[in-house]
Amino acid sequence: MNNKFNIDFSNVRWYQWLKFAIGAVIWTLIIFWTSNLWLLLGYPFIFDYYITEFIKWGAWKRDKNGNSRGAWAEWLDALIFAVVAIYFLNIFLFQNYQIPSSSLEKSLLVGDRLFVSKVAYGPRMPFTPLACPMTQNTLPILNCKSFVEWPKWDYRRLAGLGEVQRDDIVVFNFPAGDTVCVQMNNPDYYSIILNTGFEYVSRNPGALKGKEFHTVWELNHFLMEQGRRQIMVPTSPLSDIAVRPVDMRDCYVKRCVGLPGDTLEVRHNDILINGIKQEQPKGVQHTYQVKTNGVILNDKFFENYGISKADRAEAGLGPVYNLPLTDEVAAQIEQLPTIVSIKKNDFQYSSSDPFQIFPFSSDYKWSRDNYGPIWIPKKGATVNLDSKNILLYQRIIEAYEHHSLSMNADGKIFIDGKETNTYTFEMDYYWMMGDNRHKSADSRYWGFVPEDHVVGKPIVVWLSMDPDKGFFNSIRWDRLFKWVD
Repeated sequence: MNNKFNIDFSNVRWYQWLKFAIGAVIWTLIIFWTSNLWLLLGYPFIFDYYITEFIKWGAWKRDKNGNSRGAWAEWLDALIFAVVAIYFLNIFLFQNYQIPSSSLEKSLLVGDRLFVSKVAYGPRMPFTPLACPMTQNTLPILNCKSFVEWPKWDYRRLAGLGEVQRDDIVVFNFPAGDTVCVQMNNPDYYSIILNTGFEYVSRNPGALKGKEFHTVWELNHFLMEQGRRQIMVPTSPLSDIAVRPVDMRDCYVKRCVGLPGDTLEVRHNDILINGIKQEQPKGVQHTYQVKTNGVILNDKFFENYGISKADRAEAGLGPVYNLPLTDEVAAQIEQLPTIVSIKKNDFQYSSSDPFQIFPFSSDYKWSRDNYGPIWIPKKGATVNLDSKNILLYQRIIEAYEHHSLSMNADGKIFIDGKETNTYTFEMDYYWMMGDNRHKSADSRYWGFVPEDHVVGKPIVVWLSMDPDKGFFNSIRWDRLFKWVD
């Protein structure tokens, strides 16, 4: 059969038509899922790849005489395919994640390797599409950025299997990770400069000469500016600063305890949502002060009660220890004859807390264990703004929803240059906390998690290795392929 393109369809085998049909159906589903009509341009290439073969797709693997260039070409072809496949799998389906800290013990353990489902809440289209797969923000060995900052895409999330629910364990990009002191990832950059500024002013009270602060907003801005100047001197180890887009920020994993529109409180370590006390998820830990009769607790004791070496190092040398324990384990330890007393830590507000606890304001007498009430912003909701609560929403307005924000000495608020006393939120926000409540850097310390930072939901532990044991004994066999609750 001849036509103006000289295509002889009589030589096309039935299985080529079948492969084309399958490829076209998959491509059609992708177009519907992404709602991207530009992908319609892919149909001619799919047709050519399976049917017409105008483009010599594998020509680079052969020399000018048509002979194979050798095994290296086949290996390179396979490698390129694998990298491309992994890239798209990472974007749209799942990614691997390793638990780095004990903030979710005993729910997830340090050394757990997880498969994180991105279709659980819908995958995000990448903000920075040109990036090396299987790296978060830095290329190993080369120690350089693993992404190119141009082009940049706006936030868009594809349809998923559901939405974030209360008590879900969620992987998300660290909200305060847009600016990072490369040599010190914890605490975050903003906490570092605020505390550095406070320490500098404490040592140099002359820095406050002639200064008058009408609001905590003004004071915090002054302290952060002082802190920024201190760490940016060339001799400071913190002067190496990196700026990262949303999807290139470090990933955190916490439990979502507050949803958009909720009012959350922490009272004596208990969480209340809209005034109702919440049942604790299984495995939640708090730090207890444990006093012995003089006996020094040994490694066997710590191993029996599942206390890691990292937690032991911070526990104290006795006879008084601060140990992260579940309520059940605390009750067991209390029965031991060597234990004189055991008491759950319950910190109240102190004068140092404004610079440790979000929103870093002495107007809010909150602590780690007695926090709130705080309202979690919901998309489309409008809140009244004043000189007190502006610090609750400042980062949302400026960093997450990209508006300019200022306040004059009279307490008048300006957004994008216009005076206002209200703000309408453009995204949903969440409140994340670790199950190891006293050893978790979470929303109590850096605030709300925007919906565009949500990565996915851990679904299964595919490997777990105990960092406190040698390599051959480190595998936790009972956790292999364990579903995440």
